[in-house]
Amino acid sequence: MDFIIYLQHVLVHAVPALWRLHRVHHADLDYDVTTGARFHPIEIILSMLIKFATIVVLGPPLVAVVIFEVVLNAMAMFNHGNVRLPLGLDRVLRLIIVTPDMHRVHHSVEDDEANSNFGFNLSVWDRLFGTYRGQPRGGHEGMTIGIHHYREPRLVTWLPGMLALPFIGKITDYAINRRDWSKRHDQ
Repeated sequence: MDFIIYLQHVLVHAVPALWRLHRVHHADLDYDVTTGARFHPIEIILSMLIKFATIVVLGPPLVAVVIFEVVLNAMAMFNHGNVRLPLGLDRVLRLIIVTPDMHRVHHSVEDDEANSNFGFNLSVWDRLFGTYRGQPRGGHEGMTIGIHHYREPRLVTWLPGMLALPFIGKITDYAINRRDWSKRHDQ
């Protein structure tokens, strides 16, 4: 199920219509625990449908599904937390799980950085599929959070603006699915 969540996350970045929904999550100008719960209602429904389909195909026991959902939501809050773990601890933990510093890179305004570190629970998927990025180019202090063209607080911090965000602009407005491999740094 964790692999399906990883694939779903890559898809919402790669498919322009899905990106329009997912950019509500990325348009947050701050990176904190609330970012982990900030999704457009339509994206939440689509995510639930994907999870239901996965459950039907895999047939896991109900208790396994409940445990997975609890862990997934706890990890979403943890890896969107605005906390800095000691470097040694972060380095060891990110070999297995997604840490806040690892996932924060994914929320950079830079396309190549935002197109990395898609995992929520396990970091293995990013390493296995080449989407892992150790650090942002400018360091965490020099990194800008959000989306370049969506910085207006009324649009990205007020509920009516966030609900309208998927329906604003051209579908090709912000092609987040571009990757500039020359800027890739696996520090």
